[in-house]
Amino acid sequence: MLALAPLLLPLVALADATRWLVRRRHWMGLRLYLFGIVYLTAEVGGLVALGGAWLAAGFGRFRRPLLASTFAIQQAWAGTLLAAVRGIFGMSFDVTGGEVVAPGPILLLARHASIVDNLLPAMLVSTPHHIRLRYVLKRELLSDPCLDVAGNRLPNYFVERGSDDTEGELQAIRDLARGLGPQDGVLIYPEGTRFTKDKQSRALEKLGAGDPAVFERAQRLRHVLPPRPGGTLALLQATSPADVVILAHHGLDGFAQLRDIWAGGMVNTTVRVEFWRIPGGRIPTERANQVTWLYDIWDRIDAWIETKNGEDTPQ
Repeated sequence: MLALAPLLLPLVALADATRWLVRRRHWMGLRLYLFGIVYLTAEVGGLVALGGAWLAAGFGRFRRPLLASTFAIQQAWAGTLLAAVRGIFGMSFDVTGGEVVAPGPILLLARHASIVDNLLPAMLVSTPHHIRLRYVLKRELLSDPCLDVAGNRLPNYFVERGSDDTEGELQAIRDLARGLGPQDGVLIYPEGTRFTKDKQSRALEKLGAGDPAVFERAQRLRHVLPPRPGGTLALLQATSPADVVILAHHGLDGFAQLRDIWAGGMVNTTVRVEFWRIPGGRIPTERANQVTWLYDIWDRIDAWIETKNGEDTPQ
């Protein structure tokens, strides 16, 4: 991309200028090209650093320094990408409730709406509060080279969605959460995937054949997907009585795919983030009550998003 920049950047700029003149659209081609350069540079730099950390740790034999350096590289990688998003797209963050994040151990439940919100836990939880998060993520993310190397080196679990061995997947999630200390936490996205209206319709279609009470609650959600209880309840089993921290955000909606970002809505966006903490002693222990408790949380997130939508509506 660097070598071709003298040829491609004028063409991209011409396309952007045409879009602006015809439709008054933001100059997204240049922004995406610049972000692509930053992303690929971060990937190359991250892989070199991960290789150096492995060598420095005696070809991986000294696990403690290897894990410490890998976690630091992971934070630097995520910080670089989020800083690029903020600088190139003019995005800002308004964070409320961050003081409740620490101490650990915590189970972090995060809303999932965008390809950008994968970076939020590292920058808003791990960096400022020194919480070493373990991630429950989809296996498809291993296509990213840095995530593949660092993610498999650190204690994380990459879920195989649609696996025939559901209990095996849940047991692996429980195992991930064992032995958490005061500076540790586990992150999961209970929705399982990024919110879109199509995914919401498919999720409701599946739930329609199950518990009518759960289906009725899922139908009331407007801005979030119905939470999938399996992974979250497995973590509750393994982490009890750890506190639960909720990460809700508004302003990243509609950026689930690259084509959504191309439309320009991400430029000059203010992302509002709110945390709140639930003491472990207030979390139910029976499965049915835990499902109800999880839906209560998602009801609260949904109502919070509706409120923020109203605040952003021109009067």
